[in-house]
Amino acid sequence: MAKVYFSLGSNQGDRINFLAKAVHMIAKQIGKIECLSDVIESEPWGFETDTAFYNMALAVETGLEPHQVLEAILGIEECLGRVRTGNGYSNRPIDIDILFYDGIHLVSDQLVVPHPLLHQRNFVLFPLNDIAPHFLHPVFNKTVNNLFLDADDSSRIELAMQKEAFEQLLKTITMI
Repeated sequence: MAKVYFSLGSNQGDRINFLAKAVHMIAKQIGKIECLSDVIESEPWGFETDTAFYNMALAVETGLEPHQVLEAILGIEECLGRVRTGNGYSNRPIDIDILFYDGIHLVSDQLVVPHPLLHQRNFVLFPLNDIAPHFLHPVFNKTVNNLFLDADDSSRIELAMQKEAFEQLLKTITMI
């Protein structure tokens, strides 16, 4: 079994509901959810839009290999209405990124783990630091907490929903 850390984000439609449905689907298709972060609201990163993102992080225990996890999250994103245009960053109902897969460093045409930009993004580091502050980045040899403290990102982050309230919401989710 491996531990995978994910970052989830949404800035279209019912953002909390999209996050909750994605977590539900990850639990069904990828593995056991070990822990969830609080949900934060953050400014868009890499493009201009009027709608802020809701972001969170989670840790999942899985028996799937890294490329199988990628295939599963791409299917979940598509199921929840994500359309990839190939034009870079854009508004989206759901975005799921693999941040870490155990302590491995993997580079392929389809997947790079750890996520190559996670150390630059407060919307990733803040919730990840909530659930895994002592996790050691296998390339930078720094803990998540140190990456967060060293990040140059000054974008705004606010609490949108505490993890306990989100966990209660998850209990009410039924998939169609």
